[in-house]
Amino acid sequence: MPTPRLNPLSRRPARRRLVVAVRGPAGVGKSVFAASLADAGLGRLCFFDTERKARLLPGSGGQTFDALEIEGPDELPEFIDWALGPEGQDQGYGCYALDSWAMYFARKHRDLVQSVRKRTGDVTAQPSADELAADQIVLQEVLRRLCVDSGACVVITDQIAAKGREDREENERGRVLPMTTGGLEYFVDVMLEMTLRLNGFETVRVARVVKSNSPAFPVGMELINPVFADLLARLDTETPMEAPAPLAAPLREPVAYDDAAVPSGPTLADLMALATHHRLSREQVTMAARHYCRVDHLEDLSASDLADLVGRLEARYGPAAPAEALEPTVSGDGAAVGIPTVSAARRIKKVA
Repeated sequence: MPTPRLNPLSRRPARRRLVVAVRGPAGVGKSVFAASLADAGLGRLCFFDTERKARLLPGSGGQTFDALEIEGPDELPEFIDWALGPEGQDQGYGCYALDSWAMYFARKHRDLVQSVRKRTGDVTAQPSADELAADQIVLQEVLRRLCVDSGACVVITDQIAAKGREDREENERGRVLPMTTGGLEYFVDVMLEMTLRLNGFETVRVARVVKSNSPAFPVGMELINPVFADLLARLDTETPMEAPAPLAAPLREPVAYDDAAVPSGPTLADLMALATHHRLSREQVTMAARHYCRVDHLEDLSASDLADLVGRLEARYGPAAPAEALEPTVSGDGAAVGIPTVSAARRIKKVA
């Protein structure tokens, strides 16, 4: 029987899907976000658990999704082949999560280092560049199988060091955090950095986009307490949705203003009003703050940081027109404001 002729047009994308990496320190909710795949209407979730902590997630024992504990790193490729094969299809798997890439990568890299030291007899020996490159090809096969061959929505979690200790790597779209040696960023559509933030007396999870291949997720955008269904909703929208409004509660100690005090420099409201006047988005201002001031959240900008960014804005785009000559615009929190001049006096004193 002749082999059927391949029709290339049959390879058009049949459905929209999203491959997401979520990074952050321990305890910020990466596994919770990965488990939210189970409620996104994509089919049954297969959750590859290299950290053996999924037992703490509700419904992980088969009630809501299947968490598969990986006892050794060499088991993971076999588990993935099983899940993507006929037996996994019989389970109804429609989406996948790997928790975490860092655990798998670290254990495999440790095996490589130990083999080099055993072969050389040098307890301080390190793998050569060629050995690392060869090992990376093997490690990336796991990512290729999950992110490419599965043809499904995937979430991969990764760990990063505590703030102030991690190295950062520039790319053309934003900042990508380590571990870049594993090549994770090349296999995902969107990379999120997850942190915890206080909103009044409540703790919220904040996911910021640090790498994106989709206009629906601009670099610098923040999602509050995200679940995977939220990301799919944005992807399915024909025109990108507006970024969520910033948290209403202040992230710093409250500040009182007094006309008798010495005028201070520009405020965050001044910065955002000037940016809005020049048609810059909040995400663009956030990326500039990270690049020039090493600050992740606009609310954490110091007075000198604000003055620096305002100066850069005015040098690049020019100052705003006088406030009385401007039409009202919408600020970052949705309130109608006029565009103030940077020299507008703000008087400040410490709260008693």
